Amino acid sequence: KESMVGKLKVLFFAEGATLAHVVRPLMLAKGLNLTLFEPVLCRPENFSKLTNDLPFQVLDLDCQDGSIFAQRLDHGSPLYDFQTLCHYVDSDLALIDREKPDVIVGDFRLSLSVSARLRSIPYISICDAYWSPERALNPPLPVMSFTRYAPIALSQFLFRRIAPFAFRFHAQPLEKLRAKFGLPSLGNDLRRCYTDSDLRLFANFPELFPEVSTHAGADFIGPIAWSPEFAGDLSFLAGEGPLTYITMGSSGNPQVIEKLVPILESLGSRIVITTAGKPLSFVPKLPTTGVFDYLPGSAVCQQASLVICNGGSPTTNQALSCGVPVLGIAQNMDQFLNMEAIASYGAGILIRADRAEHPRLSEAINTLMRNTGFTFRAQELASSFRGEEISAILAKHIASQHQRNKSSLA
Repeated sequence: KESMVGKLKVLFFAEGATLAHVVRPLMLAKGLNLTLFEPVLCRPENFSKLTNDLPFQVLDLDCQDGSIFAQRLDHGSPLYDFQTLCHYVDSDLALIDREKPDVIVGDFRLSLSVSARLRSIPYISICDAYWSPERALNPPLPVMSFTRYAPIALSQFLFRRIAPFAFRFHAQPLEKLRAKFGLPSLGNDLRRCYTDSDLRLFANFPELFPEVSTHAGADFIGPIAWSPEFAGDLSFLAGEGPLTYITMGSSGNPQVIEKLVPILESLGSRIVITTAGKPLSFVPKLPTTGVFDYLPGSAVCQQASLVICNGGSPTTNQALSCGVPVLGIAQNMDQFLNMEAIASYGAGILIRADRAEHPRLSEAINTLMRNTGFTFRAQELASSFRGEEISAILAKHIASQHQRNKSSLA
């Protein structure tokens, strides 16, 4: 298929590892000016409910099941094995050859490091700045089976010495894939493997990562905060008194919520909890505490004075875009890297999920509620980047990459 006359055709790859890697390309595709661009969105079939009634073409994308990704993450295994990445390249090339895009945009579709280059098509990756090769990586110790019982300082000391070897191990499947197709090594650098592209666009607040330099191959697109559409009544959010929003997401431990609720109720906070469909092990005692499977997070954040989550970028972006400080109870490395930047900026507090006991939680919640400096810093971030800028930044870079590619092929 040929691109529509005068329009740049942009093929979006939304990897199905997590919801975030699907909704970020979805939102970017929806934000493009359809008089100038022809977006085509490739996403896993099980996310089809998110892509109904779009004004552009949507295609199925063959992806590793999200449960396998989560299992590999929990066990510390490479997130994709060599055979899976080989299959991905075949799937990528079939879509590329069918659609003949001018530019490719992907979100954690690691195989595009190979398949886009095999077809000499400019490739833009949407990624997080904490994995940027422009940033020195000081890997934090994630929560593991033994860390609940081991001294954290000693465990962190040992982890930072074995981390370089672990990262090389995680980089091997993509390095092997690149070697198979005659592409040069990425130096076994996991940051490069996770973000390799012609242009990295970081979906974060630039202020959180001042050490990340921007250049022709890297820029900030800004936080992409997504919420599901919701037709229900949200008037209860505008009640009397402060509101705390608790959401541990699909990967967080719901048991920690049982520890949080009594602390917040004792401080007189109204509480809204979303469980992502997971059952709670307790029943809230006060009518000012509401429990829901799902709610539009951005709408709740607009009314909240504090957000408590697993520290991942999807929810923290929602909170900080609304000027609300965050308590992040982190478990995996992505969450630690994200929350370390937020805590360093002064817009939140990080607690390890394996150290989330009552005294530590109570101290953190009291600090966030009583120290207005956290809210001030969160509001600084909210005013620093507007959502309407994102589409303009993406459009500028798509046009630039296309023009650069035309010049190189001339």
